[in-house]
Amino acid sequence: MQSALNPNGVTITGTGFYVPTSLLTNLDLAASLDTSDEWISQRTGIRQRYIAETSTETSDLAVMAATDALHRAQLSPEDVDLIVVATSTPDYAFPSTAMLVKQKLGSRAPAFDLSAACSGFVYALSISSDLIKSGAYHNVLVIGADKFSKIMDWQDRNTAVLFGDGAGAVVLQSRPGASSSFSLLGSEERGADTLISPVTGPITMHGREVFKFGVRILESMLTKVMGELELSLEDIALIIPHQANVRIIEHAADKMNIPMDKFFMNIETYGNTSAASIPIALAEAVEQQRIQAGDIVVLAGFGAGLAWGVQVIQLG
Repeated sequence: MQSALNPNGVTITGTGFYVPTSLLTNLDLAASLDTSDEWISQRTGIRQRYIAETSTETSDLAVMAATDALHRAQLSPEDVDLIVVATSTPDYAFPSTAMLVKQKLGSRAPAFDLSAACSGFVYALSISSDLIKSGAYHNVLVIGADKFSKIMDWQDRNTAVLFGDGAGAVVLQSRPGASSSFSLLGSEERGADTLISPVTGPITMHGREVFKFGVRILESMLTKVMGELELSLEDIALIIPHQANVRIIEHAADKMNIPMDKFFMNIETYGNTSAASIPIALAEAVEQQRIQAGDIVVLAGFGAGLAWGVQVIQLG
């Protein structure tokens, strides 16, 4: 477990996201799988997801989201000091997807990938925040991007109904006077084989174990962070959890007696986009004016590994 309190002022000054144009609904899946819209939506909350074309790479999705975030932060690619891409579906074994993103953006910044599956974006935020705290960097582009459709077994109804493709990005900047950011990272002693995929797929998942882990760890993360920072619900503008399954979020909310409107959810529209799910949700929450400059948000990721991470940060 790692805990890091950042007193130097790190804030999110720009958010952006991108999903492909090809829509795949539950009804579409039901035409080729032994499933139904009712079965999928009742168990997961998902009704549709977006799937990238074969020719579209993870880096392409990432560039679109990054361009949106940079525009909102009023920065150019030349202003970026560092690029970090969280992904489980890189374009190649090497070079890193982040290096491809850098090249496509026209940036000279150093860049690297981070692999922590569905927790990847929170891990990337934690590392990037600490690098800004150290004074090494000032403007960091953090991206979560995944194209799970290329590692999917489309005949496996246990996994094919869950995942979608997409990317989300944020611009992290040093900002004197901003509230302290806080991160907490961890992993389970066992369970690495409960959600697993070879590099080229397909995904194998023990759904019941993953569900139980999600419910337990989401409640545990929120309890830890609120207790350690002495936060009340009134201090938090919005909780944005990994969009894995609406039932996981409902169970955690019920156990902690947190109103559901304190959580932001868009899994119905996008499915589980892995490392992209939290930044997509964050960007949509900003777009919908659910959160605004000065607000404190809690970002909670969990997934394969079994890894988990939570970040508390202020919007700039």
